[in-house]
Amino acid sequence: MILKQTDCRSYMRELPDHSVDLILTDPPYNIAKYSTGNILLPGRSAVNNDLGEWDLQELDPFDFVGEFKRILKPDGNVFIFTSYNLIGRWHEAFDPEYDTFQFFIWHKTNPMPKIYKNGFLNSCEMIVCLWNKGHKWNFTRQNEMHNYFECSICMGKERLKNPKHPSQKPLKLLKHLINIASNEGDTVFDPFMGVGSTGVAAIHLERNFIGCEIDPVFFDAAEIRIHEEKERSAK
Repeated sequence: MILKQTDCRSYMRELPDHSVDLILTDPPYNIAKYSTGNILLPGRSAVNNDLGEWDLQELDPFDFVGEFKRILKPDGNVFIFTSYNLIGRWHEAFDPEYDTFQFFIWHKTNPMPKIYKNGFLNSCEMIVCLWNKGHKWNFTRQNEMHNYFECSICMGKERLKNPKHPSQKPLKLLKHLINIASNEGDTVFDPFMGVGSTGVAAIHLERNFIGCEIDPVFFDAAEIRIHEEKERSAK
């Protein structure tokens, strides 16, 4: 297990060629720039898609093509969470470089309600899926292999309260993806680790993990959380 508090773009250059089995990550969506301020909701805390300064820094998918290809094993897979505003850029950058570019939908069973009933609930997130011919894939039953998965957003005891990451992903979803696209003993890499959910899921499933996070507050939380999970799994 390797955890680094740094910019993943510089850290990836230190990783050996073909050293990673699965890249599973949740980069910034760059949606903060579309914020129109707080939305006041009756009986609830105000909501705002201004997630933080880190989401305002423009993310260019082209910056990741070369290193992702270099560090990924020939039979490896790549899963990248993204949003409507960046899906086209990920396709433009990565589709020419991989045999397959697909998308996977996470349907949130408990999305934020649409109080004013003036549009659709924001109940889905997209995941870019990339691989080459001969990639490892743990296909189970046809009805379990849809490019669609339902579960609730991260909540309850699983949700970190301090610091509270605005886009912490649920372990149920992450473990589903890791189980399909890697095997026990494989190495999972998350270059945008956040508060470490991918690392916790990887430990649950007996995978090795490499995580990188540039924000020191989120990194400290991830480091504590992952080390605690590692100790629990060793008992």
